[in-house]
Order: sequence, then C-alpha cells, then structure tokens
Amino acid sequence: MAATSATTFSIGTNVSLGCKVRSLPQSKPFGVRFNSQNPLKSFSGLKAAISVSCESESSFLSKETSAALRGSFATKAQKENQSHQYHLQPQATFKVAILGAAGGIGQPLALLVKMSPLVSALHLYDIANVKGVAADLSHCNTPSQVLDFTGPSELGNCLKGVNVVVIPAGVPRKPGMTRDDLFNINAGIVKNLIEAVADNCPDAFIHIISNPVNSTVPIAAEILKQKGVYDPKKLFGVTTLDVVRANTFVAQKKNLKLIDVDVPVVGGHAGITILPLLSRTKPSVSFTDEEIQELTVRIQNAGTEVVEAKAGAGSATLSMAYAAARFVESSLRALDGDGDVYECTYVQSDLTELPFFASRVKLGRDGVEAVISSDLQGLTEYEQKALEALKPELTASIEKGIAFTQKQTVTA
Repeated sequence: MAATSATTFSIGTNVSLGCKVRSLPQSKPFGVRFNSQNPLKSFSGLKAAISVSCESESSFLSKETSAALRGSFATKAQKENQSHQYHLQPQATFKVAILGAAGGIGQPLALLVKMSPLVSALHLYDIANVKGVAADLSHCNTPSQVLDFTGPSELGNCLKGVNVVVIPAGVPRKPGMTRDDLFNINAGIVKNLIEAVADNCPDAFIHIISNPVNSTVPIAAEILKQKGVYDPKKLFGVTTLDVVRANTFVAQKKNLKLIDVDVPVVGGHAGITILPLLSRTKPSVSFTDEEIQELTVRIQNAGTEVVEAKAGAGSATLSMAYAAARFVESSLRALDGDGDVYECTYVQSDLTELPFFASRVKLGRDGVEAVISSDLQGLTEYEQKALEALKPELTASIEKGIAFTQKQTVTA
C-alpha cells in the first residue's frame, strides 16, 4: 500500500539544494519540477535554494525517489508546455566498500548508501554475520549491487576496484568508557584494514569512523606511508556528526529552520577537541555567553549523552550512520565532478601547527582541493581560548597514534 502522508527526507551538504518529497499512490508518474528560471546542473538534499517537488511510483524510496533524496547526478532538461521540466538521470558508477558492515553503525550506514543513485556496487565486509545483512539489503530496489565478504581471506576481493572505503569497524563505546579506552582494540583493527586498503585500492577515498578518530587517522596515515601509497588528500576522519549535531542544537535553541543552519566545527573528534565555531553560524545569529557555553559543551559531550541514554545498549550508531552517509554522498559528488562540495573533516593540515586538524575543506575528484583557512580568522575570544586549549589534547592523541604504528613496526 502506497504511503500518502507528506514527508521530508534529506541527506545533504551545506552546498546542496533542498528537496521536498511526497510519496504518492502508485498510479502517479515520476517527475520533478523546479520553480526556477535557470537550469540546474546538480542538486542534493539539504539546502532549499529552489523548490523541488517529486512524485514517485513506489511507496518507499525507489530508485526514482532516492534520486530526489540524494543528489549530485546529471540532469536532463526538457521544456514542456512553456514551463521548465527536468527529468533526472541517475548515473550509478561508483563502488563503495563498508568495512564493519554488520555492526551497529555499519548496518544503517549500508542502508543509506544503498539508497544512493551514484553507487553501482556496495561491498559489505565484516568478520561475521555480514551475509544476512547483504541478503536483506539486496532486496531494496535501488541501482547498486550488494556483495558480501566475510573474514580476512575475502577482504582483498572486497576492496578491489573500490572508489570509497568507509571504516566503522571496531568496538563501540560503553558507559564509562572514553575514546582512549577503545584505543588498543580499535587501533589494531584499523591498522589491519588499512594495510589491506593499501594493497588493493590505494587510490580510494578512505573514510575513518573507528574511534578514537584523533588517533586512528594518524595510524592510517603511517601505515599508508609505510606501504608507499599515502595521499593525504584522500584520507579523511569523519567528523560530520559534530556538524550535524551543532546544526541541530543551534536550530532548536534559536528556533531556526534546520535546513538553513550551518555551523562549522573544527579541531578533532573527542571532548574538548571538538570546537563548534558558533560565531560562523549561518544564517548569522547572536548568542549570549551562557548560550555559547551551553551549546559548546553539549556538542562536545553529545556522544556521551547518547551512550548514557542507551544505558549500556550501544552508542550513537544511527546519527553516526546518517552523518557518515552524508560524507559518503559528498565524496561521491566530488568524484562525479561536482565543483561545489564542502565538508568539515579531520585531515592532514597546515592550518595550525598540528599535523592533523578538522576544518572545512573543498572536495574534488582528487580528494581535498583546498582547506578553508578563513574559518579560523577573526575568532571570538571564547573560540580562540578554546582553540588553544584543545591543542595539547589533540597533539597527544596524534602522537599516540603515530607511536602505536612505530611500535608495531619495530615489533614486526
């Protein structure tokens, strides 16, 4: 039975075009009408620059509907009855691998990536229980073919020819655990997976989700250097969840339309290393000193908020999957030639004296095209003090990751 209620669904970036989607009875044909005087080259699903209305033959997220939800694909313009009518032509050409696909983040992330019209093949890897996940997802009527790979012996085949590798593998946080408590287990997992990436798809975009990201990204960089295939423009720590949370909390606090809000978040991806630049919020909005303190602390501790709310039953898996899917989409759009893709991410950087730092970057076909240095110019006194305060902790996390890799090398 087709859903008839109106819904709005979007996974997009701060440079993309908004989309309202209505699931209508199956007798309705699919079409998209843009209330614009100018043709569009691409769009995606967060920012509402031009009104878009989509009608789908399917009751839930068919390949046509997902085309409206998840963007950055070619559009073909047709003029009908003196009004602009644009028919979308999804081009599924990219292969994405998710390593740790049977886990709490991996499963919902795989579902969201399966919805992308840009993905032709979705490779799911885990050490166990991934076959059922792949079988389940393969029934979704979206373009990508789903393949499962189990255990180290199949990891190489999983990675061959892949364009984007996403790594959520590892143990989740539990009540009372810090990200450092996860280090010894997750560091080893990331090391082994990155070695396989280096051997099988060294040119792929690599998205690190496994915590502690402040340390696991430097670990990945060192492993890739040892293998002789390190490209700093293609290694990313996924900090998108910090931006998603900042946007959500600010919109709630200031009663703003969520799709209009964009808050850059810099630094790292743990505790005080997470620094939302509230003075850079778009649209421009004023905050009291109390609001700045309250929002900053909540954004920094939002992961703990979820861990405690789940009371031992898990961590922030769903919101992390959503944020990771947004970053995957941005990467695919960049690979597809979209020249207007910006995201905050934790990368090798010369923006500060730290070797790795999260900030807004421009993405392109070859990875990071530019680091947006203007975000750190003209900071408020509060932000400048917070920036200086986070540096020692972030430095220690980076050095811990590098030391782990060097120790492993000596042992070997």
